Amino acid sequence: MRYGPAVRRRKLGAELRALRIQAGLTSGEAARRVGWHQSKVSRIETGRSGVKASDVLRLLDAFETASPRQRELIVALAGAEDAGGHNWWHAYRGLLPPSYRDFISLESQACRIRTLETSVVPGLLQTPEYARAVTRSVLAGTPEPHIEALVEVRLARQEVLRARPPLELSAVLDEGVLRREVGGPGVLRRQMAHLAEVARLPHVRIQVLPFSAGGHIGLTGPFVVFSFPNTSDLDVVVLDHLTSSLYLERKEDLMAYTEAFDALLLRSLSPEDSLEFIAEIAG
Repeated sequence: MRYGPAVRRRKLGAELRALRIQAGLTSGEAARRVGWHQSKVSRIETGRSGVKASDVLRLLDAFETASPRQRELIVALAGAEDAGGHNWWHAYRGLLPPSYRDFISLESQACRIRTLETSVVPGLLQTPEYARAVTRSVLAGTPEPHIEALVEVRLARQEVLRARPPLELSAVLDEGVLRREVGGPGVLRRQMAHLAEVARLPHVRIQVLPFSAGGHIGLTGPFVVFSFPNTSDLDVVVLDHLTSSLYLERKEDLMAYTEAFDALLLRSLSPEDSLEFIAEIAG
């Protein structure tokens, strides 16, 4: 993940440009501070050029951006391999495709996630055996050590729910998610029990979208909306496909998916009724 997606580069450029202006520097002055040609700064700010973590940090130093949180967010926005030297997923660099590393990077920096899931339980809420069954199904024929490593990654991702402060998670689950016997009835039953347990956490909100709701806007497929602290300009919608992920960062797209999620909440059971529904399925 040397560079993020093209839309990420444009967003990164806009953020760096705003910080430069805030610092009272022209692009030429910023370039001189870091020993570059002015055209390099311009290419970065317009998203026409990728940028490495070390170069982002040099620019942040030139802008005298001192906030550790803001610096970390900007480096993460670049999709950099090193956003402060403590990203645990680096140990799995040879195992994870760039799009997945990018997703984990966003997840680790977000303060809030809103997600619609129509097929399986979201990764942040999966039990180990359910995660193992999902991974085996999706990656049929993959060697078992590889499967186990991917399950380790999925479980490690769940640490964001135990962080201080923890990630706020709001999940709408289609009823089909709760009834699909991934791994068999026993695995599903224990997964439902885990969902009921996690749903009682104050920062986790799970709502079930029952079959009886009929047609709804979520029929177009699952999505995730990432929100970040201090600035909504970093928010992004992620749509997963079989071989890639699509990142939507335009304000119009963010508004459309936010409104879609709010509409789905209204069609879903309340959190309390959802807990009862999950308990019934768990038996």
